[in-house]
Amino acid sequence: MALSEAGLPYPQGSTYTPGEGVNFSLWARTATAVELLLFDDVDDTRPSRVIRLDRRANRSFSYWHVRVPDLGPGQVYGWRVHGPHVPAHGLRHDPEALLLDPYAHAVAFPRRYDRYARGDLGASMKSVVVDLASYDWEGDAPLGRPFAQTIIYEAHVKGLTAHPSSGLPPETRGTYAGLIEKIPYLKQLGITAVELMPILAFDPADAPPGVVNYWGYAPVSFFAPHPAYARAKDPQGVLDEVRDMIKALHRAGIEVILDVVYNHTAEGDVNGPTFCWRGLDNETYYILERGDPSRYANYSGCGNTLNANESIVRRMIVHSLHFWVSEMHVDGFRFDLASIFTRDAKGEPMKDPPLIWSIESDPVLARTKLIAEAWDAAGLYQVGSFTGDRWREWNGRYRDDVRRFFRGDDGVTARLPDRLLASPDLYSARPQEVEHSVNFVTCHDGFTLNDLVSYDRKHNEANHEGNRDGSNDEHSWNHGVEGPTDDPEIERLRNRQVKNLLATTLIAMGVPMIGMGDEVRRTQHGNNNAYCQDNELSWMDWSLLEKHADVLRFTACLCRLRLGLDMTQVDHGLPLAEFLERSRVTLHGVRLHEPDLADDSHSLALTVRGIGESRLIHAILNAWREPLDFQLPPVPAERPWRRVIDTTIEGNECVVDLAEAPVVSSSTYRAGPRSVVLLAASLR
Repeated sequence: MALSEAGLPYPQGSTYTPGEGVNFSLWARTATAVELLLFDDVDDTRPSRVIRLDRRANRSFSYWHVRVPDLGPGQVYGWRVHGPHVPAHGLRHDPEALLLDPYAHAVAFPRRYDRYARGDLGASMKSVVVDLASYDWEGDAPLGRPFAQTIIYEAHVKGLTAHPSSGLPPETRGTYAGLIEKIPYLKQLGITAVELMPILAFDPADAPPGVVNYWGYAPVSFFAPHPAYARAKDPQGVLDEVRDMIKALHRAGIEVILDVVYNHTAEGDVNGPTFCWRGLDNETYYILERGDPSRYANYSGCGNTLNANESIVRRMIVHSLHFWVSEMHVDGFRFDLASIFTRDAKGEPMKDPPLIWSIESDPVLARTKLIAEAWDAAGLYQVGSFTGDRWREWNGRYRDDVRRFFRGDDGVTARLPDRLLASPDLYSARPQEVEHSVNFVTCHDGFTLNDLVSYDRKHNEANHEGNRDGSNDEHSWNHGVEGPTDDPEIERLRNRQVKNLLATTLIAMGVPMIGMGDEVRRTQHGNNNAYCQDNELSWMDWSLLEKHADVLRFTACLCRLRLGLDMTQVDHGLPLAEFLERSRVTLHGVRLHEPDLADDSHSLALTVRGIGESRLIHAILNAWREPLDFQLPPVPAERPWRRVIDTTIEGNECVVDLAEAPVVSSSTYRAGPRSVVLLAASLR
């Protein structure tokens, strides 16, 4: 049997075919020579075999390829790419560095991994061959749930179960397998989708000295799951454990949305390491500074920016999405700092970015959820104006306005109707569907919900950056005491404010998202940028389920109530502007049809009867420090108003079944100070 053959340029990466071996293909346009290094083990300091590719036999255009017949799954490998190293011209080839295969489906970290290993092969990450076809999906497929019936729960795979209180054995904590064990909890909570913070392989060492990268926004691969989150230790087992997790979530009716980072890599700035793209073709993969191609444009805030609209990079991103949908059955993606996708090679925003339209029009992704974080770290803020018809957006304006309203800020109430009605001021021009706004009050970035009502200031000293990192304007309020308190009145008010924020998010039109642990008041003790805190500060404390059982019960009730409301059954192909035009939405203040939208107003009421609905919904939001009496729209005596939510009624704040909800017989309703009330009346 021949040691190697010419191979094929497609598919890219390493492809195992039983009986034929492994085909390797690598795109390296400016390379002058390429070597494939094979290892017996990830910790080996020397390769067991080096295959030098012949420019004539093993190269097609810019693709270097070779087939090795006697290899199979589990083979550890890496690339050495020779070429010019002229940083002033944007060229940074480094033949001493062992490069990862950018299309590999498994990445292995050696025991003594060193981010700056360079020529030390025993300390370098390596790629691994896997068998994609061997897994039995047992008929599983992405669920295709409409956005109108979606409730998103943002979670961290490790953080969800790593805490000792999780009740799991040590070897299962913080793993994909561990998440499977918590599916009954997620199902009981009532969410319909988990949005997982990055599980694509990342560099945990991409962080300041003394801490690690916990969040995972430091990618080293776009095709391989992060191995440290697996209970399995072999690369094939890692891949299959992720598939087990996705299959189990689907069986429970829960979709899987991945938070993906296609805007930068862990190679960082000019002082960063070379482990993949920089050593393949630096000037193609990255946006370089105009006038100084030795430096990287930094629109990501993480040292470099991928040149996402360059044809090779665009194809890699689309192929990555195809892999996660077709081979891993993922239901959707949340794109980190997605506004970067609108920038050209000079960093200028484009009207019609090729990558955005490539993703939107791709038939493989036609049923896939697409959610954009429509801003970047260089000030390009596109909430409400992000390119594309079917992209949903994290609505940062919803977050800020709702936070400020319940904090009691002046001048906010006039914006609340838009936020409650899926932000028509931002999205009414969109041609498709009602749910373009992903409504959230908290996420991984910033205060937890508990800390939002418990701290006036960030407390990020543990991050080793002098408390300079993280946002300085959270629109938070400590209610009189900074941090934990034994004052029962302050604690009672904080608890009610948590419920107010949860209730508003889960009854507003749009797509609701809540953060991991907010349903039990998880705290990070005022740290609003815990990206480097891989410890109990960031992990889910499962003892809180008992301590804050009332908030948990309330959140679960809200989820079920939302999915039972008629507004989630609308024609989800109807544009927002048309839906609101055909719906009957009426604004009120304390008096019917007299909304008070002045700067000093702190309350609002609205009545909604959507198209074809069987219920009339009346919502009251009172952010004032005193109770207010609100007039109620008249309804027939035989179909009275019933109270389904009132955040001031401790222990009975939420009722799912309208028939069991208390009747409101008065023509007015007294909304307590800083409260949310939802009334419903049957129309049939």
